[in-house]
Amino acid sequence: MNRIITLAVLVLLVALPAKRIVGAGEVIDETVPPGANYDKADFRMWGPADAASFRAIVVLMPGSNGDGRSMAEDPAWQTFATKNKLALVGGRLTDKPHDQSFIEEYVNVSRGSGQALLTALSNFAGRTKHPELATVPLFLWGMSAGGEFNYEFVAWKPERVAAFVVNKGGIYYTALTSRAARNVPGILFIGEKDLPSRINTITGLFEVNRRAGALWALAEEPGAAHVVGRSIDVARILFEDVLSLRLDGSTMKPLIERDGFLGDIQARTFRPMGSSPVPATATAWLPSERVARAWQAMVTAKPFE
Repeated sequence: MNRIITLAVLVLLVALPAKRIVGAGEVIDETVPPGANYDKADFRMWGPADAASFRAIVVLMPGSNGDGRSMAEDPAWQTFATKNKLALVGGRLTDKPHDQSFIEEYVNVSRGSGQALLTALSNFAGRTKHPELATVPLFLWGMSAGGEFNYEFVAWKPERVAAFVVNKGGIYYTALTSRAARNVPGILFIGEKDLPSRINTITGLFEVNRRAGALWALAEEPGAAHVVGRSIDVARILFEDVLSLRLDGSTMKPLIERDGFLGDIQARTFRPMGSSPVPATATAWLPSERVARAWQAMVTAKPFE
């Protein structure tokens, strides 16, 4: 009987996802079973070991069918998370086999992959004894298909997202988003030397939603192709400033359009919006002067201040 009990305990321990100590925090892995529009759904969480509670989660999503779990172990992201009392979650989502592999079906989050992320977050909440992880706001960062996932997640669950990034992706399922989604601040990044189809698609998404009042910016990086480039630095500035502007305890406050800054996409300049009328031409909306300066530095290929 003792041998049977010991064997059962060993089997249970092997079956449980591993925990590891990385840097000054703990890494935990979670796997969610396959769903309607995805095959694999694996997630890795890192959080500072001494965190009493987490204010929000940064979700890091890779390119097409890639594995972004290691991004949760990136020292730069960990330093950012520790400074701002955040948890990091890196993800891997993959498609089931189909004949048009350039179309990522898993980015259509409302069909199941979005719920896979939320399920993983709930599981992390239980395992870490941090129940707030199941409900805190999300900051969404992603590259290519990861940016597509972010955009569609905002369209699906805008009430859960504090800010987001679209980063040079090419396949999207939603054009005009809801008013609630348009009120989530975001930056849509394009590369000057990326495929024209990607540039045109993201620019079109930006323009149709910005015309309807979306609190979004379009940022083209000079000389950049289909790469992360400097967008990751701008994204961290965006997340940090939105964190102070939107989060009041466990409540997310709405941002007021006239409190932000307008970026002239053609002239690559910016100014406070205030009570002045919005120009008829497309303008970037930026939540703070610091974010506006980072946006300007990127689009003009100048150093960040």
